[in-house]
Amino acid sequence: MSVVLTRSPALTPLLARGALLSPFKRPRPAAEFPGTRLVLPGLRVDLARLAAYERVCGFATGDDALPVTYPHVLGFPLAMRLMSGRDFPLPLLGLVHTSVEIAQHTALAATGECELTVYVDGLAPHRRGTEAAVITEVRAGGSVVWESRSTYLARHRTDGRTAETGALAHEPLPAVAEWRLAGDVGRRYGAVSGDRNPIHLHPLTARLFGFPRAVAHGMWTVARCLAAHGTPQAALVRAEFKAPVLLPGTVTYAADGERFELRGGGRVQVSGGVYPMAS
Repeated sequence: MSVVLTRSPALTPLLARGALLSPFKRPRPAAEFPGTRLVLPGLRVDLARLAAYERVCGFATGDDALPVTYPHVLGFPLAMRLMSGRDFPLPLLGLVHTSVEIAQHTALAATGECELTVYVDGLAPHRRGTEAAVITEVRAGGSVVWESRSTYLARHRTDGRTAETGALAHEPLPAVAEWRLAGDVGRRYGAVSGDRNPIHLHPLTARLFGFPRAVAHGMWTVARCLAAHGTPQAALVRAEFKAPVLLPGTVTYAADGERFELRGGGRVQVSGGVYPMAS
């Protein structure tokens, strides 16, 4: 079933609803999930908000094309409407973004008009809980020009034996730069993206969900990496968020050819790649 929206949902009431419902959710891979597709036509980008996002993530400001990660921000309110609902089986509070795959078929103009579609694609077992996959599609001129698949983990007790898929292990990539991350990165990114999950905002709220300090947003880490790496107009981007990036902290950005990663605390925290596609 498709539901056509007339405007982007307001995030504050959705986050409040999701927080209130979270204690009553009992996540499991076999649970039913909403089959609704939310559609938002005629969307235009707020250029001031876009510029603030670009500054927080390290992208150059004023480009005609959107950063490859920005459509995720546009689709986030629709995803939150789905994930904060009573029929979504995972608790919104404490959800952890574990991976993202983006296919950008052509560069998106910052001043253009587009249509968003967001839906939940399914649930899957994870050795630490249950993951939900959320699909975001952007159409311009009637064609899909950008699409993504994000997975979100609700951590709960399992038998720990579920196999995880992912990239094969490889030698550490050559270091390119060392980045010192301020303690307010989560709050700054939350302000421009709307993602105010408490694990990202303050040490106290992060500790409520088992983290010693605030954790950087996965989409901020991949955006920061892509701002340094660069992407062609038509590209496939893959990233896995392997370990939390704690704030404040120091990380090493490493890259070689198509691949990139962030390392800190003696382990790989983000691993990804950028692969050119035929436009």
